[in-house]
Amino acid sequence: MQITLLLVASVQGDSLTILQAPEYVSFQKGDWPISGEKIPDMVALTMGFSVQEDLSWPGLRAGPLFQRPRANVLVVVRGVDSLALPQSVASYPLENPVPFTLDSVAETVHTLFAEDTPVVLQLAPSEERLYMLGKANAVFEDLPVTLQQIRARLSQDGSVLASLPLNSLSRNAEADLLFLSEVQVLHDITALLQRHRHLAKDHSPDLYSLELSGLEELGRRYGQDSSQYQDATAILANVLQKFGEDLFGLYGDSAVVEVVTVKNFEVPLTRKSRSILESKQISNPGSPYNLAYKYNFEYAVIFNIVLWLMIILALAVIVISYNLWNMDPGYDSIIYRMTNQKIRLD
Repeated sequence: MQITLLLVASVQGDSLTILQAPEYVSFQKGDWPISGEKIPDMVALTMGFSVQEDLSWPGLRAGPLFQRPRANVLVVVRGVDSLALPQSVASYPLENPVPFTLDSVAETVHTLFAEDTPVVLQLAPSEERLYMLGKANAVFEDLPVTLQQIRARLSQDGSVLASLPLNSLSRNAEADLLFLSEVQVLHDITALLQRHRHLAKDHSPDLYSLELSGLEELGRRYGQDSSQYQDATAILANVLQKFGEDLFGLYGDSAVVEVVTVKNFEVPLTRKSRSILESKQISNPGSPYNLAYKYNFEYAVIFNIVLWLMIILALAVIVISYNLWNMDPGYDSIIYRMTNQKIRLD
């Protein structure tokens, strides 16, 4: 069961903060910046998966091979560069904050643990974007997804409106309701997992990826110096802290919780176009430039398996042939030995 854990940042500027992590997932404290496009690789490595390119980032140290977290929870908060989280494992500056997804990690989880049906949940309430896989379809079938469903949930029993200090936030303004809806989704995810605690005890890792943009809308509507924005920032910091602690406890202190705070995403148009052109040429077998096929990172593994298997088989054939050539039929062969005794008896 795979869950992505929460990273929370307390440094100035866009940041990545590790909110919760087990002892065997070692994050080193320091000001080492990490690129936004490397976040999926970092999440994959914390879960024990391999990546195509080595992550040359000193913030994460190699951990035990046979001891990996049961879940990883990644929360992306847009519209703010840092949150005053009360407690965290480590915080790192985030450079090159380009948009990213955990699709590659979700595909790896689905491929390796297809029979165990892990929980994979990717959710962006403001865009009404939802992707569920495995047991998530049954666990989160009652989770409000559309903005209309979430706002209806705010008026029901157990709503966060009864427990949150709204202060300057309004229950009627559109931007305020979007922010409160995202807080309600975090609360409902925790409540549903507490109702299905057995999911945290299986052998497959779980993955959660959440994107929150309520603060970004509040900043556009009221400005970042407004009391509404400041109150919402304080509320979200406390909610995320509790959210990370609850998930960490549900998975038996075996989960990684990560929070990424980004004020504005950068869209790398030039980099993207170059990447598309390169991959198109390499993958085109009819290219007039006679380019090689795209390199497969599993080549070294397959090559070593075939090479050493051939060496072992060749040595086995040589040893067997040598022993057969030097064998004494009268002493080493049971067939000749029994035939010889029968002749003597006759």
